Amino acid sequence: MKSGGTDAILKVRPIALIIGALGLIVCLIGLKAWPQQVFISYLTAVLFWFGIAAGSLLWLMIHFLTGGKWGYPLRRFFEAAAGAFPLVLLLFVPIFFGLRNLYPWMNPTVVAASEVLQHKRAYLNAPGFIIRTVFFLALWSWIAHLLRKWSRQQDTTHDLTPTRKLRRLSGPALVLYPITATFAYVDWIMSLEADWYSTMFPILICIGQMLSALVFVIMLLAWLAPRTSLAQITSRENFHHLGSLLLAFTMMWTYMAFAQFLIIWSGDLPHEIGWYLHRSRDGWGSVVIFIFVFQFLVPFFLLLSRKTKRSVTALTSIAVVVFIAHVVDVWWMIAPTFHHFPVPSFFDLAAFCGIGGIWFATFASLLKSKSLIPLNDPRFAVAAV
Repeated sequence: MKSGGTDAILKVRPIALIIGALGLIVCLIGLKAWPQQVFISYLTAVLFWFGIAAGSLLWLMIHFLTGGKWGYPLRRFFEAAAGAFPLVLLLFVPIFFGLRNLYPWMNPTVVAASEVLQHKRAYLNAPGFIIRTVFFLALWSWIAHLLRKWSRQQDTTHDLTPTRKLRRLSGPALVLYPITATFAYVDWIMSLEADWYSTMFPILICIGQMLSALVFVIMLLAWLAPRTSLAQITSRENFHHLGSLLLAFTMMWTYMAFAQFLIIWSGDLPHEIGWYLHRSRDGWGSVVIFIFVFQFLVPFFLLLSRKTKRSVTALTSIAVVVFIAHVVDVWWMIAPTFHHFPVPSFFDLAAFCGIGGIWFATFASLLKSKSLIPLNDPRFAVAAV
């Protein structure tokens, strides 16, 4: 069975490359006059598109472990998105040159005035940050490479060896990712604030990544299924299952976000509560309301309806709303550290489109390289019944 039909996404690839190149050029031009803002926008964009790759990797491993009819139409999307990890590693390189514009532990004056940062100096430093970032992204790239390699082998043989390898790696890797990601998120996001920390924050990020990856592939499936061989294995029942998963992860993300807020707010400790104070004052409270309404309230009530979950148009519309809300959510996690008021910068759009264009073009190329329908998976025939 051929992968025919991916021509639709390949037609978009040149446009994505052009948009990506223009966005990055704009960022490069603005780097001399507004270096801090460019790096803030760039970091936000990198973390968002990295999140889709990371969430896809998590979904992919869950599907290899559990099977299930819901995952087969999405599997190639998850594999292609996870295969973009090497690109994410390259996209992280410019951040290494902007550490002084982003992180307080790179400012000797701030470190000298903060006893907390002085204690963290052995861990939070430029060489350590760079080494850990490269190591984690290389590790996740290697895991994604093996999963895609064995999945490709599964397509060419009826031997069960590739299937066993996929399951054997997915189990330990599914545990390893949140552990390694905890250190990565401490470096990339939590250390933006001089002395803030939360033990729940990395798990909240992981749930958000899975949510963003899910809505991303729902939109792709709705677009490509009627135009490709995926139409053979995609039905309203598939969208119903995806709607149920979207409802579950919307609730899970909201629960984790509220639990973190409740624990920190009730503790009333300055080094913890300050993170929320920055993100709820001077207009940022309206951003919180926007995220709550469109990443939880609206999707939650709409997805309670079985009819909505079985409607491709309705479910896709909800996915678009959640996707946009998650973009705002990632921006809200980073921008208040530097800005008192929620005024988006032109470079936010430029960086998002620049990195997103390059990322999507890479994704499209990886998607084209394999059949859209998984072949020779022994559980596929059972799930299709």
